[in-house]
Amino acid sequence: MSRPLAPPFAGSGEDRPLLQLDGPAIVFGGPYGNLEATRALLEEAERLGVPGERMVCTGDVVAYGADPAATVELVRRSGARVVLGNCEESLAARSGDCGCGFAPGSACDKLAAAWFAHADRTLDADARAWMASLPRRIDLAVDGRRLAVVHGGVTLINRFLFASTAPLIKAAELARSGVDGIIGGHCGLPFTQIIRGKLWHNAGAIGMPANDGTRRVWFSLLIPQASGLRIEHRALAYDHAAAARKMRAAGLPEEYALALGTGLWPSCDVLPYREIRERGVPLQEGRALWRVPAEPTQPSRRARAIMVEQAWPDPARDNVAPLRPPKFKDPLRTAGGEPRASVALKRLETLWFNTGTLCNIACRNCYIESSPRNDRLVYLSRSEVSDYLDEIERGRWGTEEIGFTGGEPFLNPDFLAMIEDCAVRGFRVLVLTNAMRPMQRRKAELLALGASCGARLQFRVSLDHFTQARHEDERGPGSFRPTLEGLQWLARNGFNVTVAGRTMWGEDADAEREGFAQLFAGHGIKLDARNPGDLLLFPEMDSHADAPEISAADWELLGATPGRPMCTSSRMVIKRKGSAHPAVVACTLLPYDPQFELGRTLREAAREVPLNHPHCAQFCVFGGGSCSAQ
Repeated sequence: MSRPLAPPFAGSGEDRPLLQLDGPAIVFGGPYGNLEATRALLEEAERLGVPGERMVCTGDVVAYGADPAATVELVRRSGARVVLGNCEESLAARSGDCGCGFAPGSACDKLAAAWFAHADRTLDADARAWMASLPRRIDLAVDGRRLAVVHGGVTLINRFLFASTAPLIKAAELARSGVDGIIGGHCGLPFTQIIRGKLWHNAGAIGMPANDGTRRVWFSLLIPQASGLRIEHRALAYDHAAAARKMRAAGLPEEYALALGTGLWPSCDVLPYREIRERGVPLQEGRALWRVPAEPTQPSRRARAIMVEQAWPDPARDNVAPLRPPKFKDPLRTAGGEPRASVALKRLETLWFNTGTLCNIACRNCYIESSPRNDRLVYLSRSEVSDYLDEIERGRWGTEEIGFTGGEPFLNPDFLAMIEDCAVRGFRVLVLTNAMRPMQRRKAELLALGASCGARLQFRVSLDHFTQARHEDERGPGSFRPTLEGLQWLARNGFNVTVAGRTMWGEDADAEREGFAQLFAGHGIKLDARNPGDLLLFPEMDSHADAPEISAADWELLGATPGRPMCTSSRMVIKRKGSAHPAVVACTLLPYDPQFELGRTLREAAREVPLNHPHCAQFCVFGGGSCSAQ
């Protein structure tokens, strides 16, 4: 006899229903209208001896699948506890879209319109009333501690929080929750982390594979233990072919029907860079143990680092092939024994100065490892820069442009004087900056400098993506708005500006440029995002990823030219920590590799440069982002 339909928590009226975890429990996310997967989960729960009252769903009972009404009824009859997901919230309110938080115009956003309309047509008033009654949060009691079960974030129902989401963001969510751990959903990918002793867990989704290239879906078994909680991440097989056939028969997007069989999502629009790098790498079942702290711990105000333990899955998962050991060892020959390609300095068009690696932020994938603590390259002084300008003039090098990079150049106390010295001597000056607080503190001085030599100045602002989420995925929480404000200020005050974005998320280049175009237009920034001169999009650099070596014979075969790489037309001056004097290196991308340090003077640094590093292939030859534009 089937279980009767029941309102959540039997009309308890609590805003935060409490479930005492006194035995094994199942947590699952996102049934997504996939009736076959939901039925398979309930059968597995019965096999494991877990009753419905010890099952908790993190929301989104309805989404991509063909059976929204039947899935809702099955979940209701199971007795499982359900928190409100954004899909339930939108369907209950008869909103115009799913409220998933997809970027407008993205592939996910466009596909969502079809499945949301299908669900909206299918659900009756009783199902919507049930959805409207769901709590936004359920608390689990474990050995005297509490865990909050939410859909996305504690206050934002559709917030995407992944394993790679900045620890600072998760720590803030935990603090806001007032409990000892969070069990979340929404992102669709399972993981368990321990953050300053507190638990962060996501069971994944049962309605769609975990983008790992397998057809399996995921749930979690929570087993209370003495002074802790054992969490088992479990995979579930089900009749995915039947679910896909029903989606096609219902006229739902083929992309999602196909995903049930391939195990790969049709789009990575919502994913951070780290999760994109894990796409197609099969997850392995595993377990994690969270030990309940004896006493709640409060971090000191001085504590800057937030300790995170990735308990599951393996954080080393990667879909990029690692660099093979024999490569890039011999500066003269490739691993195959062929003469290695090298390039000569044709003319020193641009001389770069690295003003120091200290930076006001620490990017996740900074090729130069700049941060508030990294001073491996110390500040250059005004006099040291002037010495090289003197050498240019004495040697009649014909240099037209001086570039400044870092770190963040505006942290160097001599920086504005360096700019002025270069401009007064007639050089064009290019400044790479994040346009955040270090630059904005110097606004008055910059305005004066702009009045005297602004025509010779250009600022290239690092704005990695047109969305806050992806920019901050790389540069950290709170970095997007200050950079955008700094860019607006420069443009509004008549400075020559360009923007440097990145293509690390694998988006279509035209779509990315269109996204930047909308951002610029919406903030009054008069740049043409479709013009590569206004918006430069740089590929990602990973020195650990496999890359082809370039032999001397490869130039003609590749249709490339030895005159393209940066080292044919520029050099960079650095000063290593502990060194008495600066040195000249071949490339802005390789300041630490000793083989690219060419000497103390420009004359010494004029020799040929072997292309003996993965960056040479990834960025300069194959990357589509000539490092001459760096």
